[in-house]
Amino acid sequence: MRRLGTEGPRVASIGLGCNQMSTDTADETTSVATIHAAIDAGITLLDTADFYGNGHNEWLIRRALRTGDRDRVVISDKFGALRDPAGAFVGLDTRPVYLKSALAYSLQRLGTDHVDIYRPARLDPAVPIEDTVGAIAEMVEAGRVRHIGLSEVGAQTIRRAHAVHPIADVQIEYSLFSRGPERSILATCRELGIGVTAYGVLAHGLLTGAYAGGGEVGHLPRFHGANLAANLALVERLRAVADARGVPVAQLATAWVLAQGDAVVALVGASRPGRIADAVAAAGLALTGADLAAIEEAVPPGAVAGERYAAPQLAMLDSER
Repeated sequence: MRRLGTEGPRVASIGLGCNQMSTDTADETTSVATIHAAIDAGITLLDTADFYGNGHNEWLIRRALRTGDRDRVVISDKFGALRDPAGAFVGLDTRPVYLKSALAYSLQRLGTDHVDIYRPARLDPAVPIEDTVGAIAEMVEAGRVRHIGLSEVGAQTIRRAHAVHPIADVQIEYSLFSRGPERSILATCRELGIGVTAYGVLAHGLLTGAYAGGGEVGHLPRFHGANLAANLALVERLRAVADARGVPVAQLATAWVLAQGDAVVALVGASRPGRIADAVAAAGLALTGADLAAIEEAVPPGAVAGERYAAPQLAMLDSER
C-alpha cells in the first residue's frame, strides 16, 4: 500500500486503468469480470474519466461494483476533455461552472455521492489552474470530492495548484520509454509531498515484450518505421535482464516504475481478467541495485527513438514544456 500525497488516500501500488474497457472492441461482460478480478486481487485504485467512451466507462464501473466494493476502492476521475458524438476530441474546458456540472453527471453515472480523486485531464490554457483547483476545493468542502489530483502538468503548474489546495497526486505518463517526468516533475512532487500515478508504464504495448507489430500508430511516432525497429531492439535488450530474473518483460518494466519512489503508483490498463494476476505480480518483484543498473544499461535515458506523441498532441501537454 502507498499513500498518494501527505493527506491523500492509501492505495495498492498497482492501480487499474479502465480506459480500454470502453473501446469499440471491448466486451462489457469481460470488462466487469476484469474489475472484479482486480478488486479481489487487492487492487484498490480504479482510474476513469468522463470522456472514456463518452460516459460509458463511469457507467461500467457502477455496473461492476458489487455490494461493499465502493468502500474498498478509490475512484480517480478526470474531466475537461471535450468530445463530439463521434468521440473526436474537440477541446478543453476546466472552468469552475463546467467542472461542477461535469461532476454532477459523473456522480450520477458512477452511482456514488463522491469521487475520491477528481482532476482536470489537461491544463486548460484559457483557465488559470488556481480557478480550477479552487472550484474543486469547493466540492471537497461540500463532500462531493475527497481529494484533488492533476494530470500531465509541469512543475510550475503543480506548485501553483498546490498553493491553493493540497494535491494528492499527479497523473503522468512514466515508463522506461518515457522519462520526461525525471526532468523536474518527480522532484517537485517529492518536495511537496505529492504522489505520482504513472500511466503508460508499458509504453502503449511496446514494453509488454510481446508486441509483434501491426502497422504504424498515427499519433505515436515511436511506432513508426525505423523508430519502431530501434525501440523493439531496446525491448530485446531488456528481455535479457528479465530472463535473468525469470520474469516477463512487462513485470520487470512495471517493477522498475514502482522502484522510483514509495509514492509512485503504477496504473496498468487491462480489459481481460487474465491480465490482472500478471500486473499484481509486478508489485511483489523487488529489484536489487544490480537489477536497476542492468535495466538502465539496457534502456538508458534518451535511447528511445521518437517522441511520445505527434507534435499537435505534444503541444497540448503542459508537462512537456
